Amino acid sequence: MVSQRTTVMSAQGNADNLAERLVGTWQLRSRIDMTASGERCVEPTLGDDPLALVFFDRCGNFAAQFMKRDRSTAHQVATGGSNNTRAVDGYDAYFGSYAVDEERGVVTTTLRGALAREHVGAVLTREMHVAGDTLTITLDTTSSDGRPVTRTLTWARVG
Repeated sequence: MVSQRTTVMSAQGNADNLAERLVGTWQLRSRIDMTASGERCVEPTLGDDPLALVFFDRCGNFAAQFMKRDRSTAHQVATGGSNNTRAVDGYDAYFGSYAVDEERGVVTTTLRGALAREHVGAVLTREMHVAGDTLTITLDTTSSDGRPVTRTLTWARVG
Protein backbone atom coordinates (compact mmCIF):
# COMPACT_ATOMS: atom_id res chain seq x y z
CA MET A 1 0.00 0.00 0.00
CA VAL A 2 1.29 3.47 -0.91
CA SER A 3 1.26 6.13 1.81
CA GLN A 4 -0.66 9.36 1.34
CA ARG A 5 2.64 11.24 1.00
CA THR A 6 3.70 9.08 -1.93
CA THR A 7 2.25 9.67 -5.35
CA VAL A 8 1.72 6.86 -7.82
CA MET A 9 1.20 7.93 -11.41
CA SER A 10 -2.41 8.44 -12.44
CA ALA A 11 -3.95 8.80 -15.85
CA GLN A 12 -5.10 12.35 -15.14
CA GLY A 13 -2.02 13.65 -13.32
CA ASN A 14 -1.24 17.14 -12.11
CA ALA A 15 1.37 19.24 -13.91
CA ASP A 16 2.23 20.94 -10.60
CA ASN A 17 3.57 17.79 -8.97
CA LEU A 18 6.92 16.06 -9.38
CA ALA A 19 5.32 12.74 -10.32
CA GLU A 20 3.66 14.27 -13.37
CA ARG A 21 6.66 16.38 -14.45
CA LEU A 22 8.98 13.36 -14.16
CA VAL A 23 7.16 11.31 -16.81
CA GLY A 24 9.14 11.08 -20.03
CA THR A 25 12.45 10.18 -21.60
CA TRP A 26 15.56 11.98 -20.36
CA GLN A 27 19.06 12.17 -21.87
CA LEU A 28 22.06 12.77 -19.61
CA ARG A 29 23.76 16.16 -19.96
CA SER A 30 26.20 15.86 -17.05
CA ARG A 31 27.20 13.56 -14.19
CA ILE A 32 29.36 15.23 -11.56
CA ASP A 33 30.75 13.77 -8.33
CA MET A 34 31.93 16.27 -5.70
CA THR A 35 33.57 15.70 -2.31
CA ALA A 36 32.48 17.71 0.74
CA SER A 37 35.54 19.95 0.21
CA GLY A 38 34.41 20.76 -3.35
CA GLU A 39 36.88 18.50 -5.19
CA ARG A 40 35.51 16.96 -8.38
CA CYS A 41 36.04 13.18 -8.73
CA VAL A 42 35.73 11.18 -11.93
CA GLU A 43 34.13 7.77 -11.53
CA PRO A 44 36.36 5.61 -13.79
CA THR A 45 33.98 2.82 -14.83
CA LEU A 46 31.67 5.22 -16.71
CA GLY A 47 34.00 8.21 -17.08
CA ASP A 48 33.21 11.88 -16.66
CA ASP A 49 30.84 12.12 -19.64
CA PRO A 50 28.82 8.89 -20.08
CA LEU A 51 25.96 8.44 -22.53
CA ALA A 52 22.72 7.72 -20.68
CA LEU A 53 18.95 7.61 -20.93
CA VAL A 54 16.37 7.27 -18.18
CA PHE A 55 12.64 6.68 -18.69
CA PHE A 56 9.73 7.19 -16.28
CA ASP A 57 6.19 6.20 -17.31
CA ARG A 58 2.79 7.07 -15.83
CA CYS A 59 2.32 3.58 -14.38
CA GLY A 60 5.31 3.80 -12.02
CA ASN A 61 7.87 1.99 -14.20
CA PHE A 62 11.35 3.26 -14.95
CA ALA A 63 14.52 2.14 -16.77
CA ALA A 64 18.03 3.58 -16.89
CA GLN A 65 21.05 2.84 -19.07
CA PHE A 66 24.55 4.34 -18.81
CA MET A 67 27.55 3.74 -21.09
CA LYS A 68 31.11 5.02 -21.01
CA ARG A 69 31.68 6.90 -24.27
CA ASP A 70 34.94 5.12 -25.05
CA ARG A 71 34.66 1.39 -24.39
CA SER A 72 37.60 0.50 -26.67
CA THR A 73 39.74 -0.66 -23.76
CA ALA A 74 38.86 -3.34 -21.25
CA HIS A 75 37.30 -2.06 -18.04
CA GLN A 76 37.66 -3.84 -14.79
CA VAL A 77 34.46 -4.71 -12.97
CA ALA A 78 34.29 -2.34 -10.02
CA THR A 79 32.14 -2.52 -6.95
CA GLY A 80 29.32 0.00 -6.88
CA GLY A 81 29.57 2.93 -4.52
CA SER A 82 27.33 3.04 -1.49
CA ASN A 83 23.71 3.82 -2.42
CA ASN A 84 24.48 3.08 -6.07
CA THR A 85 24.63 0.35 -8.71
CA ARG A 86 27.71 -1.13 -10.38
CA ALA A 87 28.81 -0.74 -13.99
CA VAL A 88 30.20 -3.76 -15.84
CA ASP A 89 32.69 -3.19 -18.68
CA GLY A 90 31.73 0.48 -18.95
CA TYR A 91 27.97 -0.20 -18.97
CA ASP A 92 25.23 -0.05 -16.35
CA ALA A 93 21.54 -0.79 -16.81
CA TYR A 94 18.60 -1.41 -14.51
CA PHE A 95 14.81 -1.13 -14.42
CA GLY A 96 11.93 -1.43 -12.01
CA SER A 97 9.23 0.58 -10.30
CA TYR A 98 9.25 3.98 -8.68
CA ALA A 99 7.22 6.06 -6.24
CA VAL A 100 7.40 9.79 -5.62
CA ASP A 101 7.31 11.49 -2.21
CA GLU A 102 6.00 14.92 -3.19
CA GLU A 103 6.64 16.52 0.20
CA ARG A 104 10.31 15.55 0.33
CA GLY A 105 11.01 15.78 -3.43
CA VAL A 106 12.44 12.27 -3.50
CA VAL A 107 11.88 9.30 -5.77
CA THR A 108 12.32 5.76 -4.47
CA THR A 109 13.12 3.11 -7.06
CA THR A 110 12.90 -0.64 -6.58
CA LEU A 111 15.12 -2.50 -9.03
CA ARG A 112 13.40 -5.51 -10.58
CA GLY A 113 16.26 -6.12 -12.99
CA ALA A 114 19.89 -4.96 -13.12
CA LEU A 115 23.04 -5.71 -15.07
CA ALA A 116 24.84 -6.39 -11.79
CA ARG A 117 22.83 -9.25 -10.29
CA GLU A 118 23.47 -8.18 -6.68
CA HIS A 119 21.37 -5.07 -7.31
CA VAL A 120 18.17 -6.92 -8.25
CA GLY A 121 15.70 -5.98 -5.51
CA ALA A 122 17.70 -2.95 -4.36
CA VAL A 123 15.72 0.06 -3.15
CA LEU A 124 17.35 3.42 -3.93
CA THR A 125 16.13 6.90 -3.00
CA ARG A 126 17.12 10.03 -4.92
CA GLU A 127 16.35 13.73 -4.63
CA MET A 128 14.78 14.81 -7.92
CA HIS A 129 13.73 18.19 -9.25
CA VAL A 130 12.17 19.02 -12.62
CA ALA A 131 12.32 22.59 -13.96
CA GLY A 132 10.90 22.85 -17.45
CA ASP A 133 12.73 20.27 -19.54
CA THR A 134 15.58 19.76 -17.06
CA LEU A 135 15.67 16.94 -14.51
CA THR A 136 18.23 17.08 -11.72
CA ILE A 137 18.95 13.98 -9.64
CA THR A 138 21.13 14.18 -6.53
CA LEU A 139 22.44 11.32 -4.39
CA ASP A 140 25.12 10.64 -1.81
CA THR A 141 27.49 7.81 -2.75
CA THR A 142 31.20 6.99 -2.57
CA SER A 143 33.99 7.50 -5.07
CA SER A 144 36.02 4.63 -6.52
CA ASP A 145 38.57 5.15 -3.73
CA GLY A 146 35.87 5.09 -1.02
CA ARG A 147 35.50 8.83 -0.32
CA PRO A 148 31.98 10.18 0.26
CA VAL A 149 30.74 12.19 -2.73
CA THR A 150 27.56 13.89 -3.83
CA ARG A 151 26.61 12.93 -7.38
CA THR A 152 24.53 15.35 -9.42
CA LEU A 153 23.04 14.14 -12.68
CA THR A 154 21.48 16.70 -15.02
CA TRP A 155 19.15 15.43 -17.73
CA ALA A 156 17.37 17.04 -20.72
CA ARG A 157 13.88 15.90 -21.72
CA VAL A 158 13.96 14.23 -25.13
CA GLY A 159 10.56 12.58 -25.12
